Amino acid sequence: MKTLLYSALVFSLLLVSCDESSSNKKNRYLPDSVGRINNLQIIISNDLWNNEVGEKIREHFAALTDGLPQQEAIFSINQMNPEAHQGFARTSRTFLYVTLGSEDTVRLKKNVYAKPQVGAFIIGASEERLVELIDQEQQNIIGVFKASEIKERQRRTNIALLRVDSLKERFGVTLKLPSAYRVASASDNFYWLRKDLKNGTTNILIYEVPLTTIGKDSMIIGDIIKMRDSIGAGYLPVEEDGVFSTEEAYAPYLFTSQIDGKFAYETKGIWEVKGEYMAGPFLNFAIRDEKNDRYLILEGFTYAPSVEKRDLQFELESILRSAKIE
Repeated sequence: MKTLLYSALVFSLLLVSCDESSSNKKNRYLPDSVGRINNLQIIISNDLWNNEVGEKIREHFAALTDGLPQQEAIFSINQMNPEAHQGFARTSRTFLYVTLGSEDTVRLKKNVYAKPQVGAFIIGASEERLVELIDQEQQNIIGVFKASEIKERQRRTNIALLRVDSLKERFGVTLKLPSAYRVASASDNFYWLRKDLKNGTTNILIYEVPLTTIGKDSMIIGDIIKMRDSIGAGYLPVEEDGVFSTEEAYAPYLFTSQIDGKFAYETKGIWEVKGEYMAGPFLNFAIRDEKNDRYLILEGFTYAPSVEKRDLQFELESILRSAKIE
């Protein structure tokens, strides 16, 4: 089981690594950062980019996203020579700067050229050391970049919010939902929120189950699948007697995480409706709420045939991670 890097440890790493101590830096004017969600600028010479250093960067920072039905990289990367990294080119919200130098250094900095901005600087005394440093530090750096992008996605959501006060009354939870969502179905036991796309929908499910629903160790993933399939069969209407269920051919990914300071199992996988040629990705958080003797379940799933789904699922993740639980 993997552990995601969205915790306070990640943010403390970011803050400790920031070089913003001087008053001149704090008071200087910084332009607004720019860039699409999950776009990453790589500043590196062509020579390094085209050898094993560039291969190592692509291996980690353009790795495939877990839990999607098609191949999509975790970041859309764009390489730039250091000489061209001037002016407007410096306003990218996230960047990775890799170069040769006299000593090995890895630093994370925020708001260097624009705000909000996160940059990672990797300097190695040789190409071999650069490869080693990228291998050693990529997990922390990716965690910081992803946390920064979640925060930016949430900032954009905050511009126009949908209020669903009944969620707090029923489940003791609030979510920051974009105003484009609507309540598709609501009852004492189950909420379904939906956003219509040009070709499909993104969806959020909220419900709760007893703590005994999810067991331990090898039972966890099986119990989560059984729970999902039970809810899908009972609450999600499908034409022609189909059943909304977890895709059997793709083993879901299981992580541990935190939502609003509470332990959560995070599951990513593929849902399907057998015989209907309907399928898509899902992200499920089972949040352990011992005070209320329950797991609070927050799930986001997408149905968007022939459309890239990484950023759709990322928006859903940002919504689910905005949860506040009473």
